[in-house]
This record gives sequence, C-alpha cells and structure tokens, in this order.
Amino acid sequence: MPRFLHYLVRRLLQAVPIVAGIAVFNFCLLQLAPGDVADVLAGEAGGATPEYMAQMRTKFGLDQPVPVQLGKYLLNVARLDLGYSFRHNMPVIDLVLSRLPATLLLMVAAIAGAFGLGIVLGVTAARNVNRPIDTIISVGALLAYATPIFWIGLMMILLFSVKLGWLPSSGMYTVGADLSLAGHVLDVARHMVLPTVALGLFFMALYTRLMRASMLEVYGLDYVVTARAKGLSETRVAFRHVLRNALLPMVTMLGLQVGSMLGGSVLVETVFGWPGLGRLAFEAVFQRDNNLLLGILMLSSVLVVIVNIVIDLLYARLDPRIDMR
Repeated sequence: MPRFLHYLVRRLLQAVPIVAGIAVFNFCLLQLAPGDVADVLAGEAGGATPEYMAQMRTKFGLDQPVPVQLGKYLLNVARLDLGYSFRHNMPVIDLVLSRLPATLLLMVAAIAGAFGLGIVLGVTAARNVNRPIDTIISVGALLAYATPIFWIGLMMILLFSVKLGWLPSSGMYTVGADLSLAGHVLDVARHMVLPTVALGLFFMALYTRLMRASMLEVYGLDYVVTARAKGLSETRVAFRHVLRNALLPMVTMLGLQVGSMLGGSVLVETVFGWPGLGRLAFEAVFQRDNNLLLGILMLSSVLVVIVNIVIDLLYARLDPRIDMR
C-alpha cells in the first residue's frame, strides 16, 4: 500500500474513537441542561397535567435511564440515524443536510478570503517591517481581532443596508424573485458579502499577524542569509525561500480554526438571517430540540475531524520532513 493511502487509512481509523468520544460528551453535556422537550411543549400550551407530562416523556424516550438513552443514541448514530426533530417534524439527517450547503458556502468563502488576504497583508507587512505600511496593517489587524463579530455585523447592516442601501441585510436570496441561473448566482453573491466579511474579518486579522511573525522568523534563518549572500533579489528570497516555510504555521492554524469558524457562524447566521447550521443550532437550543442539536454537533464534529485530516495531508505535502508511514 502506498504511504499516502496507509497514512490516510490510519488517520481515518484514529478518527473513529474520537468521533465516538465526542458523541458521548455531547450527549452527556445536553443531559446536564435543565428542561426537556416536554417542558417546552407544556410551556407553549400554557400548562399541562402531570399525566400529560409523563406521557410526553414516554413518547420521546425521556423516561428511560440515561445510560439506556445513551446506548440507543450511539447505536442509532452507528446506523447513521440521528433521530427525529419534533419541532420541524422531519428526520434530523434530512434537516441538517438541507442546511449544510448554506453553511459550507459561507465558511468556504470566509476562510478562503481570510486566508488569502491574511497571506498578502502578512507578507506585505513583513517585507516592510517597521515602516508606515507595516504599522497600518498591524494596527488594522489588531482592531479587527479585538472587535466582536456580532458588532461588526450589526454595524455593516446599518451602514451598507440601512443607510446606503447597497447590499441586502438578511437572507440568502431574494424571496419570490424570478431570476435566471446567472441572476440567481449574483443574487446569492450579493447576500453573501456582508456575512462573509463579518465572519472572515476576525480570522483575516489572525492570519495576518501569524503570517507576519512567521515571515520575520524565517527571514532570520541561515539558509535565507546564504541566499542573500548569493546575490538573489529580495523578491526571489521572499517568495522562493521564505514564503513556503512561513506557510507551515498558517496551514496548521487553518485546521484549528475550522471549529472556531463553525462557532462564529452561529452569531453571523443569526445576525444576518442566513439559513445555515449555525442559525438552526441557535433555534434548537431555545426549542430544546435535543435530537436536532445533537445531530448538528455530530455533523460539525465529523466535519472538523475530516478537515484536520486533509490539513495533515497538505502539511506533509508542504514539509517533506514529515514521515507519512
């Protein structure tokens, strides 16, 4: 078996107990939260008798001991059955998969923009260290890093939607619009601008600061000094010898930030009314729809594990010193 496939199979086998452990942790964590589905339904009905509450808990399997509930949940997950959403009246797997493309579209756009712009700004700052442009980039990155995501989103809505009217303030597309395929794509793109910027700004600042620090560290290594002594231009030194090695910490951080971006999408999707997993999770928490919330957490966990495996493979590709056996 080739080293690449051997490494991939080994990482996938290692991911199985990790995902199982996450499933157990998520289930136990939700068990500690007060209230359940029966309490929510009773509250919406304005009250209920003890007999009705007991009947509802029996219907949803909440009358069974927690270990029994956990065992049934793990067995269902192994069969790719994430349960049934009482609120949306449909299987959790169907509901989650219907919302997943919107979240993936937003995340890919945000992380691609943040990663690319972070590299450009970080390289620019490192090549002009201690100059005015370096100070401007560093201060701007610090402000973006320290500003809350939800506040940035609200301010952009006030400026670009309410005051200037340039961009839509919520949703993923214009409801009821009769558009061609190209028109629909442009419509979705216009709706994506504000949430993508709001979600990616924090990570862009992080990547900018990390890229700058990584470039400056690599600039001080012996092989860079040797390359300069050979008479190579600063541009060739920066992009041929420094950039590739400086990208290694960026790739590592990219894998670590996928989980953080999923968490940030909850705020962004709620502020902008984006129909993705983040907004769905926010609604599930208040509705005490535990099956739905567990399904979202499980899918998010699997997504983070898969992305980290891909990042490890990419890291090994960039750094030949890594043994993939």
